[in-house]
Amino acid sequence: MASGLADAIRLLVQDKGISEELVKKTIEDFLLAAYKRKYNTTENAVVRFSENGEEVSLFARKEIVEEVMDPALEIALEDALKLNDECEIGDELLIEVNPQEFDRVAVQSAKQKARQDLREIQKDTLYSEYKDKVGEMIIGYYQRERNGNIFVDLGKIEGLLPRRFQSPRESYRPNDRIRAYIHEVTKAQTGLQIILSRTHPEFVRKIFELEVPEIYDGTVEIFKIVREPGYRTKLAVYANRGDVDPVGACVGLKGVRIQSIVRELEGEKIDILKYDTDPRNFIKNALSPAQVSQVIILDEPKRNVLAIVPDDQLSLAIGKQGLNVRLANRLVDWNIDVKTEAQFAEMDISNITKAAVNNLFSDIEEDEEIERVGELPGIPDRIVATLAKDNIEYIEDLVSLSEEQLAELPGLDQDDIDLLRKTIEENLEIVEDEVFAPAEEQPAEDLEDEYDEPSGEGEEAEDDETQVLEENEKDAYYGDDDFVEYEEDDETLISELPGVPETAIKALGDYGITTIVDFLSRNDDELAGIPGLDSSELDTVQRVIAENVEIIEEEDEE
Repeated sequence: MASGLADAIRLLVQDKGISEELVKKTIEDFLLAAYKRKYNTTENAVVRFSENGEEVSLFARKEIVEEVMDPALEIALEDALKLNDECEIGDELLIEVNPQEFDRVAVQSAKQKARQDLREIQKDTLYSEYKDKVGEMIIGYYQRERNGNIFVDLGKIEGLLPRRFQSPRESYRPNDRIRAYIHEVTKAQTGLQIILSRTHPEFVRKIFELEVPEIYDGTVEIFKIVREPGYRTKLAVYANRGDVDPVGACVGLKGVRIQSIVRELEGEKIDILKYDTDPRNFIKNALSPAQVSQVIILDEPKRNVLAIVPDDQLSLAIGKQGLNVRLANRLVDWNIDVKTEAQFAEMDISNITKAAVNNLFSDIEEDEEIERVGELPGIPDRIVATLAKDNIEYIEDLVSLSEEQLAELPGLDQDDIDLLRKTIEENLEIVEDEVFAPAEEQPAEDLEDEYDEPSGEGEEAEDDETQVLEENEKDAYYGDDDFVEYEEDDETLISELPGVPETAIKALGDYGITTIVDFLSRNDDELAGIPGLDSSELDTVQRVIAENVEIIEEEDEE
Protein backbone atom coordinates (compact mmCIF):
# COMPACT_ATOMS: atom_id res chain seq x y z
CA MET A 1 0.00 0.00 0.00
CA ALA A 2 1.34 3.49 -0.95
CA SER A 3 4.94 2.86 -1.84
CA GLY A 4 5.76 6.59 -1.38
CA LEU A 5 4.32 6.71 2.12
CA ALA A 6 7.67 7.38 3.83
CA ASP A 7 8.36 10.36 1.56
CA ALA A 8 4.91 11.77 2.26
CA ILE A 9 5.45 11.43 6.00
CA ARG A 10 8.83 13.19 5.81
CA LEU A 11 7.24 16.01 3.78
CA LEU A 12 4.57 16.54 6.43
CA VAL A 13 7.19 16.57 9.15
CA GLN A 14 9.20 19.25 7.35
CA ASP A 15 6.32 21.47 6.18
CA LYS A 16 4.01 21.32 9.19
CA GLY A 17 6.57 20.80 11.91
CA ILE A 18 4.74 17.70 13.16
CA SER A 19 6.61 14.76 14.62
CA GLU A 20 6.74 11.49 12.67
CA GLU A 21 4.93 9.57 15.43
CA LEU A 22 1.99 11.99 15.30
CA VAL A 23 1.79 11.70 11.49
CA LYS A 24 1.67 7.89 11.71
CA LYS A 25 -0.97 8.13 14.42
CA THR A 26 -3.05 10.34 12.10
CA ILE A 27 -2.75 7.81 9.24
CA GLU A 28 -3.80 5.03 11.58
CA ASP A 29 -6.84 7.01 12.74
CA PHE A 30 -7.70 7.71 9.09
CA LEU A 31 -7.78 4.01 8.19
CA LEU A 32 -9.70 3.10 11.34
CA ALA A 33 -12.29 5.79 10.60
CA ALA A 34 -12.84 4.41 7.08
CA TYR A 35 -13.04 0.85 8.44
CA LYS A 36 -15.62 1.89 11.03
CA ARG A 37 -17.67 3.66 8.38
CA LYS A 38 -17.99 0.39 6.46
CA TYR A 39 -18.14 -2.26 9.22
CA ASN A 40 -19.56 -0.13 12.12
CA THR A 41 -16.77 -1.23 14.46
CA THR A 42 -13.03 -0.95 15.02
CA GLU A 43 -12.71 -3.62 17.72
CA ASN A 44 -11.02 -6.09 15.42
CA ALA A 45 -9.17 -3.61 13.15
CA VAL A 46 -5.35 -3.63 13.26
CA VAL A 47 -3.02 -1.13 11.51
CA ARG A 48 0.64 -2.03 10.99
CA PHE A 49 3.52 -0.08 9.44
CA SER A 50 6.51 -1.75 7.79
CA GLU A 51 9.89 -1.44 9.48
CA ASN A 52 11.20 1.05 6.92
CA GLY A 53 7.96 3.04 7.00
CA GLU A 54 7.36 2.59 3.29
CA GLU A 55 4.06 0.71 3.62
CA VAL A 56 1.06 0.52 5.91
CA SER A 57 -1.46 -2.35 6.11
CA LEU A 58 -4.93 -2.71 7.54
CA PHE A 59 -6.04 -6.06 8.97
CA ALA A 60 -9.28 -7.45 10.34
CA ARG A 61 -8.97 -9.90 13.24
CA LYS A 62 -11.64 -12.61 12.84
CA GLU A 63 -12.49 -15.69 14.89
CA ILE A 64 -12.86 -19.08 13.14
CA VAL A 65 -16.32 -20.59 13.70
CA GLU A 66 -18.47 -23.31 12.10
CA GLU A 67 -21.43 -21.03 11.43
CA VAL A 68 -20.87 -17.29 10.83
CA MET A 69 -23.23 -15.02 12.74
CA ASP A 70 -21.30 -11.70 12.30
CA PRO A 71 -19.21 -11.46 9.11
CA ALA A 72 -17.30 -8.50 10.46
CA LEU A 73 -15.94 -10.45 13.43
CA GLU A 74 -16.15 -14.12 12.35
CA ILE A 75 -15.05 -16.36 9.48
CA ALA A 76 -16.13 -19.83 8.51
CA LEU A 77 -13.68 -22.71 8.95
CA GLU A 78 -13.89 -23.56 5.28
CA ASP A 79 -12.85 -20.05 4.25
CA ALA A 80 -10.15 -19.91 6.94
CA LEU A 81 -8.51 -23.10 5.67
CA LYS A 82 -8.04 -21.44 2.29
CA LEU A 83 -5.94 -18.78 4.02
CA ASN A 84 -4.14 -21.06 6.47
CA ASP A 85 -4.43 -24.84 6.26
CA GLU A 86 -3.31 -25.28 9.88
CA CYS A 87 -6.06 -23.25 11.51
CA GLU A 88 -8.79 -24.69 13.73
CA ILE A 89 -12.12 -23.61 15.18
CA GLY A 90 -11.59 -20.99 17.89
CA ASP A 91 -8.40 -19.60 16.38
CA GLU A 92 -8.09 -16.00 15.18
CA LEU A 93 -6.84 -14.88 11.81
CA LEU A 94 -5.53 -11.49 10.64
CA ILE A 95 -7.10 -10.91 7.26
CA GLU A 96 -5.74 -7.99 5.24
CA VAL A 97 -8.31 -5.46 4.13
CA ASN A 98 -7.83 -3.55 0.89
CA PRO A 99 -8.66 0.15 1.50
CA GLN A 100 -9.63 0.49 -2.15
CA GLU A 101 -12.72 -1.57 -1.32
CA PHE A 102 -14.01 1.21 0.94
CA ASP A 103 -16.82 3.25 -0.56
CA ARG A 104 -16.47 6.94 -1.39
CA VAL A 105 -18.43 8.13 1.64
CA ALA A 106 -16.19 6.21 4.01
CA VAL A 107 -13.06 7.62 2.43
CA GLN A 108 -14.35 11.21 2.52
CA SER A 109 -15.38 10.90 6.15
CA ALA A 110 -11.97 9.51 7.10
CA LYS A 111 -10.17 12.18 5.10
CA GLN A 112 -12.09 14.97 6.85
CA LYS A 113 -11.20 13.54 10.25
CA ALA A 114 -7.56 13.24 9.24
CA ARG A 115 -7.40 16.89 8.17
CA GLN A 116 -8.98 18.00 11.44
CA ASP A 117 -6.55 15.90 13.45
CA LEU A 118 -3.60 17.32 11.52
CA ARG A 119 -4.76 20.88 12.19
CA GLU A 120 -5.14 20.21 15.91
CA ILE A 121 -1.76 18.53 16.06
CA GLN A 122 -0.13 21.40 14.22
CA LYS A 123 -1.80 23.94 16.50
CA ASP A 124 -0.66 22.10 19.65
CA THR A 125 2.86 21.70 18.25
CA LEU A 126 3.19 25.38 17.41
CA TYR A 127 1.67 26.42 20.73
CA SER A 128 4.21 24.28 22.59
CA GLU A 129 6.98 25.90 20.55
CA TYR A 130 5.91 29.54 20.90
CA LYS A 131 4.44 29.64 24.41
CA ASP A 132 7.98 29.45 25.81
CA LYS A 133 9.03 32.35 23.56
CA VAL A 134 6.73 34.92 25.17
CA GLY A 135 8.91 37.87 26.14
CA GLU A 136 11.47 37.23 23.40
CA MET A 137 12.36 39.10 20.22
CA ILE A 138 11.33 37.72 16.85
CA ILE A 139 11.88 38.80 13.23
CA GLY A 140 9.22 38.52 10.53
CA TYR A 141 8.13 40.09 7.28
CA TYR A 142 5.21 42.34 6.47
CA GLN A 143 2.54 40.24 4.74
CA ARG A 144 -0.71 42.21 4.67
CA GLU A 145 -2.77 44.75 6.60
CA ARG A 146 -6.40 44.72 7.65
CA ASN A 147 -8.15 47.46 9.67
CA GLY A 148 -4.79 48.84 10.74
CA ASN A 149 -3.59 45.47 12.05
CA ILE A 150 -0.48 44.05 10.38
CA PHE A 151 -0.05 40.34 9.69
CA VAL A 152 3.59 39.30 9.96
CA ASP A 153 5.01 36.17 8.33
CA LEU A 154 7.01 34.31 10.98
CA GLY A 155 7.77 31.27 8.82
CA LYS A 156 5.62 28.48 10.16
CA ILE A 157 2.82 30.77 11.26
CA GLU A 158 1.51 34.30 11.01
CA GLY A 159 1.89 36.82 13.80
CA LEU A 160 -0.47 39.73 14.46
CA LEU A 161 0.82 43.24 15.17
CA PRO A 162 -2.29 45.15 16.38
CA ARG A 163 -2.62 48.86 15.78
CA ARG A 164 -2.46 49.62 19.50
CA PHE A 165 0.98 47.97 19.66
CA GLN A 166 2.39 49.96 16.73
CA SER A 167 4.47 53.09 17.16
CA PRO A 168 2.88 56.20 15.63
CA ARG A 169 6.20 56.95 13.90
CA GLU A 170 6.31 53.69 11.95
CA SER A 171 4.93 52.80 8.53
CA TYR A 172 5.48 49.58 6.56
CA ARG A 173 5.34 48.26 3.03
CA PRO A 174 4.93 44.66 1.81
CA ASN A 175 7.95 42.41 2.52
CA ASP A 176 9.43 44.92 4.99
CA ARG A 177 11.47 43.30 7.74
CA ILE A 178 9.82 43.72 11.15
CA ARG A 179 11.48 43.10 14.50
CA ALA A 180 8.90 42.72 17.28
CA TYR A 181 8.38 41.53 20.84
CA ILE A 182 6.22 38.42 21.45
CA HIS A 183 3.59 39.79 23.81
CA GLU A 184 1.06 36.95 24.00
CA VAL A 185 0.41 33.46 22.57
CA THR A 186 -3.15 32.09 22.68
CA LYS A 187 -5.11 29.26 21.11
CA ALA A 188 -8.26 30.47 19.36
CA GLN A 189 -10.93 28.63 17.40
CA THR A 190 -9.42 29.85 14.13
CA GLY A 191 -5.97 28.64 15.14
CA LEU A 192 -2.92 29.77 17.06
CA GLN A 193 -2.68 33.53 17.60
CA ILE A 194 0.67 35.22 18.27
CA ILE A 195 0.33 38.86 19.38
CA LEU A 196 3.38 41.02 18.62
CA SER A 197 4.28 44.43 20.04
CA ARG A 198 6.67 47.25 19.24
CA THR A 199 5.46 49.57 22.01
CA HIS A 200 6.17 47.42 25.08
CA PRO A 201 9.00 48.71 27.34
CA GLU A 202 10.53 45.23 27.28
CA PHE A 203 10.93 45.61 23.51
CA VAL A 204 13.46 48.37 24.21
CA ARG A 205 15.21 46.13 26.75
CA LYS A 206 15.62 43.37 24.17
CA ILE A 207 17.04 45.81 21.62
CA PHE A 208 19.60 47.04 24.15
CA GLU A 209 20.56 43.45 24.94
CA LEU A 210 21.25 42.90 21.23
CA GLU A 211 23.21 46.11 20.73
CA VAL A 212 25.05 46.42 24.08
CA PRO A 213 27.17 43.38 25.05
CA GLU A 214 27.62 44.68 28.61
CA ILE A 215 23.84 44.45 29.17
CA TYR A 216 23.66 41.00 27.61
CA ASP A 217 26.38 39.55 29.89
CA GLY A 218 25.06 41.32 33.02
CA THR A 219 27.92 43.79 33.55
CA VAL A 220 25.42 46.60 33.09
CA GLU A 221 21.81 46.10 34.17
CA ILE A 222 18.67 48.05 33.36
CA PHE A 223 16.86 49.12 36.52
CA LYS A 224 13.61 50.32 34.91
CA ILE A 225 12.25 51.45 31.55
CA VAL A 226 9.35 53.85 30.97
CA ARG A 227 8.18 54.78 27.54
CA GLU A 228 5.80 56.93 25.54
CA PRO A 229 5.95 55.00 22.24
CA GLY A 230 7.03 57.10 19.31
CA TYR A 231 8.07 60.11 21.41
CA ARG A 232 10.46 59.42 24.29
CA THR A 233 11.92 56.58 26.33
CA LYS A 234 13.73 56.84 29.66
CA LEU A 235 15.75 54.01 31.14
CA ALA A 236 17.84 53.88 34.30
CA VAL A 237 20.98 51.73 34.25
CA TYR A 238 23.66 50.76 36.74
CA ALA A 239 26.90 48.78 36.58
CA ASN A 240 27.90 45.76 38.65
CA ARG A 241 31.57 46.71 38.27
CA GLY A 242 33.11 49.92 39.48
CA ASP A 243 35.33 50.36 36.43
CA VAL A 244 32.40 50.40 33.97
CA ASP A 245 30.41 53.49 33.06
CA PRO A 246 26.84 52.20 32.52
CA VAL A 247 25.68 55.21 30.52
CA GLY A 248 28.77 55.28 28.35
CA ALA A 249 28.48 51.57 27.63
CA CYS A 250 24.92 52.05 26.37
CA VAL A 251 25.83 55.06 24.23
CA GLY A 252 28.89 53.47 22.68
CA LEU A 253 31.92 55.01 21.00
CA LYS A 254 30.78 58.22 19.28
CA GLY A 255 27.19 57.15 19.92
CA VAL A 256 27.30 54.16 17.56
CA ARG A 257 25.21 51.88 19.77
CA ILE A 258 22.51 54.35 20.69
CA GLN A 259 22.20 55.54 17.08
CA SER A 260 21.48 52.00 15.96
CA ILE A 261 18.75 51.68 18.60
CA VAL A 262 17.23 55.05 17.65
CA ARG A 263 17.07 53.94 14.02
CA GLU A 264 15.26 50.76 15.04
CA LEU A 265 12.72 52.89 16.96
CA GLU A 266 12.27 55.21 13.96
CA GLY A 267 13.85 58.26 15.60
CA GLU A 268 12.27 58.00 19.05
CA LYS A 269 14.19 60.03 21.66
CA ILE A 270 15.99 57.96 24.29
CA ASP A 271 17.25 59.28 27.65
CA ILE A 272 19.80 57.01 29.34
CA LEU A 273 20.47 57.95 32.96
CA LYS A 274 22.31 56.46 35.88
CA TYR A 275 20.31 54.83 38.65
CA ASP A 276 21.07 56.08 42.18
CA THR A 277 19.85 54.66 45.48
CA ASP A 278 19.51 58.22 46.82
CA PRO A 279 16.08 59.38 45.60
CA ARG A 280 17.26 63.00 45.33
CA ASN A 281 20.07 62.16 42.94
CA PHE A 282 17.86 59.70 41.06
CA ILE A 283 15.18 62.38 40.56
CA LYS A 284 17.81 64.83 39.32
CA ASN A 285 18.97 62.27 36.76
CA ALA A 286 15.40 61.36 35.78
CA LEU A 287 14.58 64.92 34.76
CA SER A 288 17.41 65.00 32.23
CA PRO A 289 18.15 66.64 29.86
CA ALA A 290 17.11 69.48 32.22
CA GLN A 291 19.55 70.64 34.89
CA VAL A 292 18.07 70.43 38.42
CA SER A 293 19.42 72.79 41.11
CA GLN A 294 17.84 71.18 44.16
CA VAL A 295 15.43 68.42 45.16
CA ILE A 296 13.34 68.76 48.34
CA ILE A 297 11.33 65.84 49.72
CA LEU A 298 8.01 67.27 50.94
CA ASP A 299 6.26 64.11 52.12
CA GLU A 300 8.22 60.87 52.10
CA PRO A 301 5.32 58.51 52.98
CA LYS A 302 3.20 59.98 50.18
CA ARG A 303 6.31 60.25 47.95
CA ASN A 304 5.85 63.93 47.13
CA VAL A 305 8.95 65.83 46.05
CA LEU A 306 9.79 69.31 44.79
CA ALA A 307 12.39 69.79 42.04
CA ILE A 308 13.87 73.27 41.67
CA VAL A 309 15.34 74.20 38.31
CA PRO A 310 16.78 77.42 36.83
CA ASP A 311 14.30 79.64 35.04
CA ASP A 312 15.63 78.72 31.61
CA GLN A 313 15.33 74.99 32.36
CA LEU A 314 11.64 74.88 33.34
CA SER A 315 10.22 74.11 29.90
CA LEU A 316 12.93 71.52 29.31
CA ALA A 317 12.23 69.81 32.65
CA ILE A 318 8.47 69.66 32.06
CA GLY A 319 8.77 68.74 28.39
CA LYS A 320 6.27 69.07 25.58
CA GLN A 321 2.77 68.56 27.01
CA GLY A 322 4.42 67.52 30.30
CA LEU A 323 5.97 64.42 28.74
CA ASN A 324 9.40 64.66 30.38
CA VAL A 325 8.19 65.11 33.96
CA ARG A 326 5.45 62.51 33.43
CA LEU A 327 7.99 59.89 32.39
CA ALA A 328 10.26 60.91 35.27
CA ASN A 329 7.37 60.38 37.73
CA ARG A 330 6.86 56.85 36.44
CA LEU A 331 10.58 56.09 36.41
CA VAL A 332 11.35 57.12 40.01
CA ASP A 333 7.85 56.35 41.39
CA TRP A 334 7.62 59.79 43.07
CA ASN A 335 5.21 62.67 42.50
CA ILE A 336 7.51 65.41 41.18
CA ASP A 337 6.47 69.06 41.27
CA VAL A 338 8.82 71.22 39.19
CA LYS A 339 9.34 74.86 40.22
CA THR A 340 11.78 77.55 39.16
CA GLU A 341 14.08 79.18 41.67
CA ALA A 342 11.97 82.35 41.56
CA GLN A 343 8.75 80.40 42.14
CA PHE A 344 10.34 78.54 45.04
CA ALA A 345 11.39 81.84 46.65
CA GLU A 346 7.77 83.02 46.54
CA MET A 347 6.35 79.82 48.04
CA ASP A 348 4.57 80.05 51.40
CA ILE A 349 6.91 78.63 54.02
CA SER A 350 3.94 78.04 56.33
CA ASN A 351 3.19 74.90 54.34
CA ILE A 352 6.20 73.31 56.01
CA THR A 353 4.76 74.26 59.41
CA LYS A 354 1.40 72.72 58.48
CA ALA A 355 3.15 69.53 57.50
CA ALA A 356 4.78 69.46 60.92
CA VAL A 357 1.36 69.93 62.56
CA ASN A 358 0.02 66.98 60.60
CA ASN A 359 2.73 64.87 62.21
CA LEU A 360 0.97 65.43 65.55
CA PHE A 361 -1.47 62.69 64.58
CA SER A 362 1.31 60.15 64.23
CA ASP A 363 2.86 61.36 67.52
CA ILE A 364 -0.40 60.76 69.33
CA GLU A 365 -0.60 57.29 67.89
CA GLU A 366 2.93 56.52 69.11
CA ASP A 367 2.10 57.75 72.63
CA GLU A 368 -1.01 55.57 72.80
CA GLU A 369 0.65 52.32 71.92
CA ILE A 370 -1.59 50.27 74.24
CA GLU A 371 -5.30 50.86 73.65
CA ARG A 372 -6.99 47.47 73.83
CA VAL A 373 -7.32 45.20 76.83
CA GLY A 374 -5.72 42.37 74.87
CA GLU A 375 -2.54 44.45 74.49
CA LEU A 376 -1.97 44.71 78.23
CA PRO A 377 0.91 42.50 79.44
CA GLY A 378 0.03 39.57 81.68
CA ILE A 379 -3.73 39.52 81.01
CA PRO A 380 -4.92 35.96 80.25
CA ASP A 381 -6.85 35.32 77.03
CA ARG A 382 -9.76 34.07 79.10
CA ILE A 383 -10.27 37.50 80.67
CA VAL A 384 -9.94 39.24 77.30
CA ALA A 385 -12.55 36.93 75.75
CA THR A 386 -14.91 37.40 78.71
CA LEU A 387 -14.74 41.19 78.42
CA ALA A 388 -15.20 41.02 74.64
CA LYS A 389 -18.51 39.21 75.10
CA ASP A 390 -19.74 42.35 76.90
CA ASN A 391 -18.31 44.60 74.12
CA ILE A 392 -15.47 45.76 76.34
CA GLU A 393 -12.40 45.72 74.12
CA TYR A 394 -10.80 49.11 74.80
CA ILE A 395 -9.10 50.10 78.04
CA GLU A 396 -11.06 53.34 78.02
CA ASP A 397 -14.32 51.39 78.31
CA LEU A 398 -12.89 49.24 81.08
CA VAL A 399 -11.63 52.03 83.34
CA SER A 400 -14.95 53.87 83.05
CA LEU A 401 -16.70 51.02 84.92
CA SER A 402 -17.13 51.14 88.67
CA GLU A 403 -16.22 48.32 91.05
CA GLU A 404 -19.87 47.30 91.28
CA GLN A 405 -20.26 47.16 87.50
CA LEU A 406 -17.10 45.07 87.17
CA ALA A 407 -18.30 42.67 89.86
CA GLU A 408 -21.55 42.15 87.94
CA LEU A 409 -19.75 41.03 84.74
CA PRO A 410 -20.23 37.29 84.24
CA GLY A 411 -17.08 35.19 84.17
CA LEU A 412 -14.91 37.57 86.25
CA ASP A 413 -14.02 37.00 89.90
CA GLN A 414 -12.39 39.43 92.33
CA ASP A 415 -8.89 38.16 91.52
CA ASP A 416 -9.44 38.94 87.83
CA ILE A 417 -10.65 42.47 88.67
CA ASP A 418 -7.64 43.09 90.95
CA LEU A 419 -5.28 41.87 88.21
CA LEU A 420 -6.85 44.23 85.66
CA ARG A 421 -6.68 47.24 88.00
CA LYS A 422 -3.06 46.52 88.95
CA THR A 423 -1.92 46.05 85.35
CA ILE A 424 -3.58 49.27 84.20
CA GLU A 425 -2.04 51.26 87.08
CA GLU A 426 1.44 49.92 86.28
CA ASN A 427 1.35 50.45 82.51
CA LEU A 428 -1.08 53.24 81.69
CA GLU A 429 -0.45 56.11 84.05
CA ILE A 430 0.44 58.53 81.21
CA VAL A 431 -2.45 57.38 79.04
CA GLU A 432 -4.90 57.84 81.84
CA ASP A 433 -3.59 61.35 82.51
CA GLU A 434 -3.92 62.31 78.86
CA VAL A 435 -7.14 60.56 77.96
CA PHE A 436 -9.28 60.31 81.08
CA ALA A 437 -8.16 63.23 83.25
CA PRO A 438 -10.27 66.35 82.58
CA ALA A 439 -8.34 69.19 80.99
CA GLU A 440 -7.62 72.09 83.33
CA GLU A 441 -8.77 75.32 81.76
CA GLN A 442 -7.63 78.77 82.66
CA PRO A 443 -10.27 81.39 83.30
CA ALA A 444 -10.70 83.89 80.56
CA GLU A 445 -9.63 86.68 82.91
CA ASP A 446 -6.28 84.98 83.57
CA LEU A 447 -5.74 84.51 79.88
CA GLU A 448 -6.51 88.13 79.20
CA ASP A 449 -4.10 89.20 81.92
CA GLU A 450 -1.47 86.86 80.58
CA TYR A 451 -1.60 88.43 77.16
CA ASP A 452 -1.64 91.94 78.62
CA GLU A 453 1.46 91.37 80.76
CA PRO A 454 4.92 91.62 79.20
CA SER A 455 6.75 88.32 78.69
CA GLY A 456 9.58 89.22 81.08
CA GLU A 457 11.20 91.98 83.05
CA GLY A 458 13.67 94.21 81.24
CA GLU A 459 12.90 92.74 77.81
CA GLU A 460 12.66 94.98 74.77
CA ALA A 461 9.35 95.45 72.99
CA GLU A 462 8.67 92.85 70.27
CA ASP A 463 8.77 93.86 66.64
CA ASP A 464 5.64 94.65 64.61
CA GLU A 465 5.26 91.11 63.29
CA THR A 466 5.22 89.64 66.82
CA GLN A 467 2.65 92.22 67.95
CA VAL A 468 0.37 91.26 65.06
CA LEU A 469 0.75 87.60 66.03
CA GLU A 470 -0.25 88.37 69.65
CA GLU A 471 -3.30 90.28 68.48
CA ASN A 472 -4.31 87.32 66.32
CA GLU A 473 -3.89 85.01 69.29
CA LYS A 474 -6.16 87.26 71.39
CA ASP A 475 -8.75 87.25 68.64
CA ALA A 476 -8.58 83.48 68.65
CA TYR A 477 -9.77 83.45 72.25
CA TYR A 478 -12.34 86.20 71.97
CA GLY A 479 -14.21 85.21 68.84
CA ASP A 480 -12.33 86.33 65.73
CA ASP A 481 -13.99 84.87 62.62
CA ASP A 482 -10.75 83.38 61.21
CA PHE A 483 -10.04 81.15 64.18
CA VAL A 484 -11.87 78.83 66.55
CA GLU A 485 -13.67 80.71 69.32
CA TYR A 486 -12.52 79.88 72.83
CA GLU A 487 -15.21 79.07 75.41
CA GLU A 488 -14.52 79.55 79.07
CA ASP A 489 -16.46 76.57 80.43
CA ASP A 490 -16.13 74.00 77.64
CA GLU A 491 -13.68 72.38 75.23
CA THR A 492 -13.66 73.35 71.55
CA LEU A 493 -16.33 71.43 69.64
CA ILE A 494 -15.64 69.91 66.23
CA SER A 495 -18.94 71.38 65.01
CA GLU A 496 -17.49 74.87 65.58
CA LEU A 497 -14.60 74.30 63.22
CA PRO A 498 -14.99 75.92 59.78
CA GLY A 499 -15.40 73.64 56.79
CA VAL A 500 -16.27 70.37 58.60
CA PRO A 501 -19.08 68.50 56.75
CA GLU A 502 -22.35 68.01 58.63
CA THR A 503 -22.30 64.28 57.84
CA ALA A 504 -18.86 63.98 59.44
CA ILE A 505 -20.02 65.87 62.57
CA LYS A 506 -23.03 63.55 62.89
CA ALA A 507 -20.97 60.37 62.39
CA LEU A 508 -18.37 61.47 64.95
CA GLY A 509 -21.10 62.52 67.40
CA ASP A 510 -22.83 59.15 67.13
CA TYR A 511 -19.50 57.53 67.95
CA GLY A 512 -19.06 59.75 71.01
CA ILE A 513 -16.50 62.17 69.54
CA THR A 514 -17.64 65.79 69.85
CA THR A 515 -14.51 67.77 70.79
CA ILE A 516 -11.05 68.14 69.30
CA VAL A 517 -9.56 66.45 72.38
CA ASP A 518 -11.81 63.43 71.80
CA PHE A 519 -10.74 63.31 68.16
CA LEU A 520 -7.00 63.57 68.88
CA SER A 521 -7.21 60.83 71.53
CA ARG A 522 -8.23 58.24 68.95
CA ASN A 523 -5.75 56.52 66.61
CA ASP A 524 -6.05 56.49 62.84
CA ASP A 525 -7.28 52.86 62.67
CA GLU A 526 -10.15 53.58 65.05
CA LEU A 527 -11.10 56.77 63.21
CA ALA A 528 -11.08 54.96 59.87
CA GLY A 529 -13.51 52.38 61.23
CA ILE A 530 -16.17 54.85 62.43
CA PRO A 531 -19.51 53.96 60.76
CA GLY A 532 -20.80 56.60 58.33
CA LEU A 533 -17.43 58.43 58.08
CA ASP A 534 -15.68 57.87 54.76
CA SER A 535 -11.98 58.49 54.09
CA SER A 536 -12.49 61.83 52.31
CA GLU A 537 -14.50 63.26 55.23
CA LEU A 538 -11.88 61.98 57.70
CA ASP A 539 -9.13 63.70 55.68
CA THR A 540 -11.16 66.93 55.70
CA VAL A 541 -11.58 66.85 59.49
CA GLN A 542 -7.86 66.19 60.01
CA ARG A 543 -6.92 68.98 57.63
CA VAL A 544 -9.25 71.50 59.33
CA ILE A 545 -7.90 70.57 62.78
CA ALA A 546 -4.33 70.81 61.46
CA GLU A 547 -5.01 74.32 60.17
CA ASN A 548 -6.55 75.52 63.46
CA VAL A 549 -4.75 73.45 66.09
CA GLU A 550 -1.74 75.79 66.09
CA ILE A 551 -3.66 78.22 68.31
CA ILE A 552 -4.56 75.43 70.71
CA GLU A 553 -0.94 74.31 70.95
CA GLU A 554 0.13 77.89 71.69
CA GLU A 555 -2.43 78.00 74.53
CA ASP A 556 -0.78 74.97 76.14
CA GLU A 557 2.69 76.46 75.75
CA GLU A 558 1.59 79.75 77.28
